Amino acid sequence: MSDRKDIELIAELVPKGSRVLDLGCGDGELLTLLRRERGCSGYGIEIADANVLACHQRGVNVIQLNLEEGLSLFDDRSFDVVLQLDTLQHLRNTERMLRETARVGRVGIVSFPNFAHWPNRLHVAFGRMPVTRVLPYQWYDTPNIRVGTYADFEVLAKKDGLTILDAFGIQAGKVVRTLPNLLASVAVFKFERG
Repeated sequence: MSDRKDIELIAELVPKGSRVLDLGCGDGELLTLLRRERGCSGYGIEIADANVLACHQRGVNVIQLNLEEGLSLFDDRSFDVVLQLDTLQHLRNTERMLRETARVGRVGIVSFPNFAHWPNRLHVAFGRMPVTRVLPYQWYDTPNIRVGTYADFEVLAKKDGLTILDAFGIQAGKVVRTLPNLLASVAVFKFERG
């Protein structure tokens, strides 16, 4: 999720002064924004060497770790908020990491490309996998292991006993609350353990 406006919309979900863990934090842009504009503190988890270096250069506390290994180094409720933005679709054990997110944080916030967005549906109806700003790869070179929809996440959250506190879609830097499964390219959920 590289669109600056998308990051700002998600940052608004994080209470001021929160202790934050950002899973798959990339170059640390969001943690930098949260520290500067919302008075937050915390850590990022990142695997890519270049992103770890970029985090250090920004002054972001970062731990180099493969999320597939889990979050066993953190106690229950170690953080006020755990962010998992644009990472779920890259993980082999999505459900386990979602449960870990709910365990380690008082609140979890996830975002992911919404495969049910209407242009994606149209691409599939014409027999092709979609290539869009949010899903920019061809089917054969995508880093995404799986695709999901806004509606799919609601079902998974209920199955795993998560209470959704807020949910919306994002399209072109704007919040979509009406028919987000159809009209939004990105799905965003804020949740807690039930």
